[in-house]
Amino acid sequence: MLTNNAVRVTAPPARNWRCKSCKNKDQGDDQMRLSRRSLLKASAAAGVMGSLGAPLVARAQQAEFTYKFANNLPDSHPLNVRAKEMSAAIKTETNGRFDLQIFPNNQLGSDTDMLSQIRSGGVEFFTLSGLILSTLVPAASINGIGFAFPDYATVWKAMDGDLGNYVRGQIAKANLVVMDNIWDNGFRQTTSSTKPINGPDDFKGFKIRVPVSPLWTSMFKAFDASPASINFSEVYSALQTKIVEGQENPLALISTAKLYEVQKYCSLTNHMWDGFWFLANRRAWEKLPDNVRAVVAKNINAAAVKERADTEKLNATVMEELKGKGLIFNQPDVAPFRQKLRDAKFYAEWKGKYGDQAWELLEKSVGKLA
Repeated sequence: MLTNNAVRVTAPPARNWRCKSCKNKDQGDDQMRLSRRSLLKASAAAGVMGSLGAPLVARAQQAEFTYKFANNLPDSHPLNVRAKEMSAAIKTETNGRFDLQIFPNNQLGSDTDMLSQIRSGGVEFFTLSGLILSTLVPAASINGIGFAFPDYATVWKAMDGDLGNYVRGQIAKANLVVMDNIWDNGFRQTTSSTKPINGPDDFKGFKIRVPVSPLWTSMFKAFDASPASINFSEVYSALQTKIVEGQENPLALISTAKLYEVQKYCSLTNHMWDGFWFLANRRAWEKLPDNVRAVVAKNINAAAVKERADTEKLNATVMEELKGKGLIFNQPDVAPFRQKLRDAKFYAEWKGKYGDQAWELLEKSVGKLA
C-alpha cells in the first residue's frame, strides 16, 4: 500500500532487444552481452581512477608550506618574470609541498612597510635594494656609492666576491636570511621634466625624488640638489603633480613603470649601481625541512643569475623604445661628478661611516675613491 503522497514507479514493459544490423538473434545477444561487459569494465576503471585521482588533486591544491614573496617592481619586470618561473620550478621539485605566491608592484605595502613585515614574519620573502635596507643594515648600501662602479664586470667581481660576502654577513647579524646571489636592478639614470643634466652644476637646486635612504640624500646634497625621500609606489604621482622635477632609476624600471609619461629628459649619468637582496624571515626559513630549503635556495639563486642577464639586456635595448616614447637622451661625462663628490668630502664621509674594512673591500674592486 502506498502513502497519500507516494508515487508508484513502474518499469516499462519488457521488449525484445534486437540489433538491426545483426543477422540473427544470437549475434544480437552476443553484442548485448559484450556491451554490458564493456560498460562494467569502464565503470570499474572509472571507480579506480576516481579513488586514485581525487587524493592527487587534493594534494596538488594543499601545499604544506605557502609563503609570500613581496617586491616593489611591476609584473612585467624581469625580476617578476623569473620569479614566476622560479616559483613553478620549486613547486614541481618539492612535489607540491612548497607554494611561493608572488605579490609584485607594492601590493602588500611600501618598501619600508615590507621591511618591517619581513622582520615580523608578515611576509616570508622580500627583495629590497641594499640602499633602502641600509636603514637597518648600514653596510648594505655600499654598492650604491656614487660613481664607484664603471661597468657590470666590476659590479659582479665585487658583489659575488669579498664585498658581497661582507654585506651578507652584516645582513645575517640583523636576524634576516639572505640568499647568495644579489638580483640586478641596473645602473641608475637621471630623468627630469625641466632640463637635461649635463654636469654637476645642473643638479643645483634640482628637486629630485630619491629612495628612503641616507646615502642618496647625502650624495645629492653634495651636488647642492634638493632631494626628497619618497617610496617608489608614490613616484609616478609625485612627478605628475610636480612635487619633484625628476627622479633616478635604471632604464628598465623607467620603462616598466611608465615614468616616460611624466618626464621629458633622460641623462645617462650611471651614477649608482643598484641591486636587490633576496631576504627571508629567519623563523619561516628555519621552519622548512632541509631538503625543501635546499630546493628553494637553489632555484632562487639560479633565477637571480638569469634575471641579471635579462636586466642588462633590457637596459641596453630599452633606450630606443624610450626615445620612441618621447624621452630626450644625453650622455654627460662622469668625471666632473666624481670630482665634485671628492671636493665635497662625500667619499671621505662615507668611508668613515662604513669603516676601513668595508671601504677597503669596495676599493679592492673599483679602485681608489677617497
